[in-house]
Amino acid sequence: MGILRSRRMAGLFYILFFCFLLMVAHLAVIQLVRGDHYAFKALEQETMSVDLEDYPRGQILDRHLQSLTGETKANRVVVFPGLIPGREAVAVKLAGILNVDPVSLTPFLTGDPCYLPFTLTPAQSAAIRKQNWPGVLVLPVSFRYGAHPLANQVTGYLGHIDSGSELAALNQNSSKEYRLGDWVGKAGLEKYYEPELKATRPLAAARVFIDAAGRPLPGVHVNSREPDPGRDDVVTTIDAGIQRKVEAIMDKKIDKGAVVVMDPHTGDILAMASRPSFDPQPDKLPHYLASSPQGAFLDQCTTLFQPGSVFKIVVAAAALAEGAVTPQSTFTCLGDKDPLVHCWYAPGHGTITFARGFAESCDPTFAQVGLKLGAAKLIKYARLFGMDNQQITGYPVPRDNRQNLQLIAAPHALVNSSIGQGPVLETPVQIAAMLNVIVNNGVYIQPRLVKEIRSSGGRVVKTFPAAPGKRAIPPATAEEMRRLLYLVTTRGTGQAGYVSGYGSAGKTGTAQVDGRGKLNAWFCGYAPVDHPRYVVVVLARGDGVSGGASAAPVFQEIINSLMASK
Repeated sequence: MGILRSRRMAGLFYILFFCFLLMVAHLAVIQLVRGDHYAFKALEQETMSVDLEDYPRGQILDRHLQSLTGETKANRVVVFPGLIPGREAVAVKLAGILNVDPVSLTPFLTGDPCYLPFTLTPAQSAAIRKQNWPGVLVLPVSFRYGAHPLANQVTGYLGHIDSGSELAALNQNSSKEYRLGDWVGKAGLEKYYEPELKATRPLAAARVFIDAAGRPLPGVHVNSREPDPGRDDVVTTIDAGIQRKVEAIMDKKIDKGAVVVMDPHTGDILAMASRPSFDPQPDKLPHYLASSPQGAFLDQCTTLFQPGSVFKIVVAAAALAEGAVTPQSTFTCLGDKDPLVHCWYAPGHGTITFARGFAESCDPTFAQVGLKLGAAKLIKYARLFGMDNQQITGYPVPRDNRQNLQLIAAPHALVNSSIGQGPVLETPVQIAAMLNVIVNNGVYIQPRLVKEIRSSGGRVVKTFPAAPGKRAIPPATAEEMRRLLYLVTTRGTGQAGYVSGYGSAGKTGTAQVDGRGKLNAWFCGYAPVDHPRYVVVVLARGDGVSGGASAAPVFQEIINSLMASK
């Protein structure tokens, strides 16, 4: 009986001791792990505050750690209405300094603490500070968006959580707390990396303490927080300087289309731009959501299009690698009377070598090459060139299942596929990666858009290594293809894409969009020709004349702009 009682006591002791350990562990988590969080929550309950950051989130950065959204700081008037004596008189004098109607200030001086939506000049800032009004301060506020944010379709945009299902999904997939009405990423990198970007607190805040009745106590305290452990930055491969140049040229030359600039040796995307575009600033976004031009939110760099004759790069490389042709092989082109497919050159090229057929983008030549090569081998090489791989390292765009290389083997599809029409669909990013194979001596590298995730303190918390290269074609074939691509810009359809002083090589493409004469014009090329630094893909949609006339000059201007800054 005594032994049994002793065992019960021992068991009870161990249970109580285990519960005590759990309590200590929980207190340790609260104190050491979540201490900052609970301290911040307690501070919120004891104060009135104005966040000195419009959208508390981590930044989306370029490869040199510059903000792609154009993050900036600017002085604003911060008001705590409960501390302002004689608000009507203050409103009149403040309105005079700001050059606004005093009535427009009434909602701000009678409502909750806030900062005013007026940009201040240095003279205005000094004049307001000189008044020394209680409850009125001039403080720097961090703004997520500058005047000219870059790569808008890539970075995406923000919006409110507006449904219970969206709220539940966010709270289920993140350790951070979300509430209805919170600002979250709705598209692009803002959405894909929402859990990493969301901050747990603003960078800085202006606060006043309140008494037990909730009344503000005199004195405003401005606190800049230590680095937020919950807020991370996304570092992309984009070069903001290159992106800015590309977008400026597109705004002049392309109403609708896409441009991709890639480092041919690493697969890193240096610029990725679509037109038309939109302004991601949340106060302007509703206008675009309601009435923007069709496709303003579409990332056309990752959208499928028929590539037209730029796909002949794959066909030519496959035929050369398989020994189906040599540059001197001859074919017959009957122009618009050709039985396989009509040529853009209506009289016909007559007897034409494979090399000249590539330079002149002769469709009958490539229809014959495709038939000689066969669907199975064309599909094999298209896969080796990444023509069925829509993945971009660090950029989890959903796959578009309309892309299906097996359709090349369907009855009567091979001829059209050999000239980049029919079932062949590719994205501009895939076309850039395809051309990289030629520059890289036959090695395919999957494109990369995101390099790493960094904490707000600058520590790298996750990396996205470049994908390993895979052999697609022999080096000798890649070398022969470089000679053919140089012929295009020196003696063929792409002469408008030749870059004097550096040399360039590339391929034109023109794809029919519908039966009403609309054309998508392509040019993909690289420069300098001897030591390539950039692969550039240009797509001018819907109103192009041809790849040589509409897209090649844009390529030339982009390369000239990039090389001028080096």
